[in-house]
Amino acid sequence: MQHRFALINARLVTPDGILEDGVLRVEDGRIASVGSHVGNGCPAVDAAGAYLLPGFIDIHSDAIEKGIEPRPNTFFPVDIAVHELDKKLASCGITTIYHSLSFAELEVGLRNNSTAAKIIREINAMRGDLHIDTRIHARFEITDLGAVPYLESLIDDGQIDLFSVMDHSPGQGQFRDILAFKRYYGPVYAKSDAEMDAIIARKEDARNGEALAAMAHLLATCRQRRIAVASHDDDCAEKVRRLRDMGVAMSEFPVNREALEAARALGVAVCLGSPNVVRGRSQGKNLSAREAIAAGFGDILCSDYSPMTLLHAVLTLDRLQLLPLPHAVAMVTLNPARVVGIDGEKGSLEEGKVADMVLVDASRPVARVRKTYAAGREVFATC
Repeated sequence: MQHRFALINARLVTPDGILEDGVLRVEDGRIASVGSHVGNGCPAVDAAGAYLLPGFIDIHSDAIEKGIEPRPNTFFPVDIAVHELDKKLASCGITTIYHSLSFAELEVGLRNNSTAAKIIREINAMRGDLHIDTRIHARFEITDLGAVPYLESLIDDGQIDLFSVMDHSPGQGQFRDILAFKRYYGPVYAKSDAEMDAIIARKEDARNGEALAAMAHLLATCRQRRIAVASHDDDCAEKVRRLRDMGVAMSEFPVNREALEAARALGVAVCLGSPNVVRGRSQGKNLSAREAIAAGFGDILCSDYSPMTLLHAVLTLDRLQLLPLPHAVAMVTLNPARVVGIDGEKGSLEEGKVADMVLVDASRPVARVRKTYAAGREVFATC
């Protein structure tokens, strides 16, 4: 590993703009200088005019769930899935990942409480063997009251880095009606209509009972431990306001303009999906991320279910002239870093910060990550 080197002939994307023919010097895993001089005796890596971006910070990625369970009830060992995904994430330019694990016993798949808790502990145990900075985003389905003791234990043990609350009960949020909920979950997990009705009934019972109190308790516990908290699929101003009052600082995937406007008015950051930007529409026929950004909304992009889309979403926003490139880059770097409280260390090409960087060749019809550096160490390279 080179403890000291310089990237030369790069187009450096900084918080202030693009520095053409720039030089960035790395020493002992941190950015030593950003400018136009290499320095005597410093080994040089020629970027050949490629963009140099900060490493991407993906604060919501469900890809680990598909890595472990690629098909319903077909499971791979967690260590194999995590290590293989680690390599893939580096190839996508992601240098900090928040693996999203859901606690949703009343749903389907591997999202049951004991399995999710076990996976989180396994991932944390292997952090030191992975290429990129690996963290945990725990997602709490508020109708799953059985998840509370599992989450309390994980929070107490320092196993969670980001916590979010979600409510997939039909009739609000992502699923505006029961039919939409059944169409999403039923065929994928081979559930009969009666089984889906039973899941819905259990959700409604919890929602009308202790769900809000459990959510408030866990959010307060996270705030005490200085764990960043977020909400998911907000659909009205009243919900955004109530959650903001509980300490929520980020709204993930708001489903309509009302929730967007409320988040902005209340100072709540908005996280949109990069697959939505690349495809030009929402998988669930909800809010278009492109339209939201064109209207001046949106602070963060996350990969949701497709890590490969982060880079292409950034370049799509620039190509369509929806955002200048430095602003689009900030949506996957500095802005998420600020929300989760790591912007002092990561998120921008600035002196003193960790040398997490991505070298991107955007001259091809399909842009390509040429190199990814994590703390100054090359963790991915291609021709």
